[in-house]
Amino acid sequence: MIISLVGMPGSGKSTVGRQMARQIGVPFVDSDAEIEVRLGETVREFFERSGEDAFRDLESEVIADLLSGPGDFVLATGGGAVLREANRQALHQHSAVLYLRSSPEELFRRLRHDTQRPLLQVRDPLQKLRELYAQRNPLYRSCAHFVLETGRPTVTGLVNMALMQLELAGLLDPARVAATVGAERAERN
Repeated sequence: MIISLVGMPGSGKSTVGRQMARQIGVPFVDSDAEIEVRLGETVREFFERSGEDAFRDLESEVIADLLSGPGDFVLATGGGAVLREANRQALHQHSAVLYLRSSPEELFRRLRHDTQRPLLQVRDPLQKLRELYAQRNPLYRSCAHFVLETGRPTVTGLVNMALMQLELAGLLDPARVAATVGAERAERN
């Protein structure tokens, strides 16, 4: 089984994905990290040198390769992966897609000091996040099987909610999820 995470930059896809993969005992894959391995340079460097269209072409190729490969894993996609119809279709057809929904204001609080995200290196990052959200939210929703609000829960809480949704849908063996129930409470004690 492949579990894919989609959402805006800074919504927690990599953080949640890494912990989710650890909980269910499968590898974690970050599509941006895979792209960097292929390129031998950072996404930001490639993006600045070659532009967004070239990056999106490579991103589509990497996502298609990952989804057609063997094995179970959790995949964190880049925030703009849903911009291409082919990516949305491939993600929806070949994985269980979780949309980590965050408001632009929430994202701004998390990302205001981040200098590594090319699309946010603008004069008014909050306005840019609002524009990206308006454009992308319908696309995330169209390919998602599940939508999780990221506003209040801790990372552990989000992981637990995601795993329980997958279990309730019959997509995940309950034996893999049982160890996570109550884990957040146990961590506090």
